[in-house]
Amino acid sequence: MSERLVYINGDFVPEKEAKVSIFDSALMFGDMIFDMTRSFNKKQFVLSEHIDRIYAGVKMLKIPLEMTPKQMEEAVYETIEKNKPAFNENDEYRVMIDVTRGLLSMYANVLGGKVEPIVLISVFPVKWTVSALAPLYDTGVHAVFPSQRMIPADLLDPKIKNRSRIHYLMANLDVAMVDDPTAWALLLDPDGFIAEGTGSNFFLVKDGKLLTPEPRNILRGIRRKYTMQIAREMDLEVVECNLNKYDAINADEAFFTSTAFTLMPCVKVQGNQLGDGKAGPITKKLITAWNELVGLDYIAQAREYLNEMGSDGYKGTTMYRFVGKK
Repeated sequence: MSERLVYINGDFVPEKEAKVSIFDSALMFGDMIFDMTRSFNKKQFVLSEHIDRIYAGVKMLKIPLEMTPKQMEEAVYETIEKNKPAFNENDEYRVMIDVTRGLLSMYANVLGGKVEPIVLISVFPVKWTVSALAPLYDTGVHAVFPSQRMIPADLLDPKIKNRSRIHYLMANLDVAMVDDPTAWALLLDPDGFIAEGTGSNFFLVKDGKLLTPEPRNILRGIRRKYTMQIAREMDLEVVECNLNKYDAINADEAFFTSTAFTLMPCVKVQGNQLGDGKAGPITKKLITAWNELVGLDYIAQAREYLNEMGSDGYKGTTMYRFVGKK
């Protein structure tokens, strides 16, 4: 099988050789905008919207990027095309786009005076992300409130999808101490209202209404947007509002959304079981609607990937449960 290639400012290099300078602003300050997408049936889902979010972040951070959104989209598809020989027939494509300001000018002599933004585009199998999460679609996850709070928008705006995410890591490390492999962090903002997971958005169902945190101190997820759209098409009332621990613990149903896993049932909050401890009826309807939208059963696909990967599923480090040294 061919080796995967990474796009770096118009060039393609082997994945193992893809790198940025130790003097890059991304390494110095976490000064990087990024986004990640995935395909369903080999087709990228709303890629242009992910790219629009990148450029909103680029604008906010004033990164002098000359590449246009259209050029970036073309580069993504070129990267996918070049990497097709490195994928199995049943693989889906997970795309990661990183944009860094580039080398800090004070270190310009390291690269012969060349200072420019760097665009990196890589593609790898979706199964790396979802296979270990497959068992959780059956069990549901346990939302736990860590001591780490969400950084408020007036300090570091979470609507800018950036790599300065140490607060996510601290929350994951905190929740990793809970003796429950299904435990996921659910962060509160400084006012004690529910914000988001560590790379996911949160919803709850109460009295037939779908409730989700207002878009103030959260990343306004694209899966979040489409989940609300789907719910409204199902004639569900959708409310963006302040929610606290009480609301979550006393919810009828709950779930998380993210590009990685689409929609994940949450069946327990802070040790308290929701309903009968299984995905609720509205959650199930939304999963069905998502399957119809993307043209496949994304949960069945994750199970197939788990069987293929030969993993026992959910041990050690994943993107939502980081197990540190014991």
